[in-house]
Amino acid sequence: MDALDALRSSVLFTHESLAARFDRASAMLYTPGQPRKGYEHIDTFLAVASKHLNAVDAVLLPAVRKTVPDGDQIAHEYLHAAKQLELALAHVKAREYGSVFDAARSWSSVWSDVGTGLEAQRRREFQLGEALAARLDESALVRLADRLHASETAAPTRPHPYAPHTGFPGLVARKVMHAVDSFWDAAEGRMVPEPARPPHKEPGKVTQYFLADPRFDEDHPPAGTRQPDAAPGAGGRHSAGQPGSPSEA
Repeated sequence: MDALDALRSSVLFTHESLAARFDRASAMLYTPGQPRKGYEHIDTFLAVASKHLNAVDAVLLPAVRKTVPDGDQIAHEYLHAAKQLELALAHVKAREYGSVFDAARSWSSVWSDVGTGLEAQRRREFQLGEALAARLDESALVRLADRLHASETAAPTRPHPYAPHTGFPGLVARKVMHAVDSFWDAAEGRMVPEPARPPHKEPGKVTQYFLADPRFDEDHPPAGTRQPDAAPGAGGRHSAGQPGSPSEA
């Protein structure tokens, strides 16, 4: 599949957003008079990352296991990477809220683990997308992308690395954790943004070329494009009073 399909486009968009949020969170910017202002970026990053990880567990992993011949192995490798990232995210939360187990760790060490985990998880998730794109048609990939987004809207907002991730236990765990996380988010006034959808972009000229699917603006065709003559009396090039037009009786 030469074009970037809806599913892989969605995954790419999400990880671009996560990378930007990670940069803002790890910058730990200090705002005078608002000592906790910088932690808002941390809370937002943790929420968005947690929601996406849970959505992948709920939507992409079952699809890979069902559709791809070696899907169980691919899913297993993804789960290992995701678990490491969730552990790193849990340490961020613990360090932010003053856990005695992480109080002695430097923020640079905590963020370094997150960066490493995020990169490994991203590679494995892209592998899921590639495997599905090789097996499913565009309409099926669009449905998966839609389900992935819908799942994010009802996913837990905090990392739970030791909770079940797959199967029926994973489904139950996500529902329970979403309810509990939502309660504490409201109680703490925690910022939890809604998952964003990737903007629709028309395929670029290079993509159109490789797909043999050029798309031109009919009102402004490329220079040198030959235009067909209009039918007589249709108001085309040969209008009344111009050379070649029928004379009035």
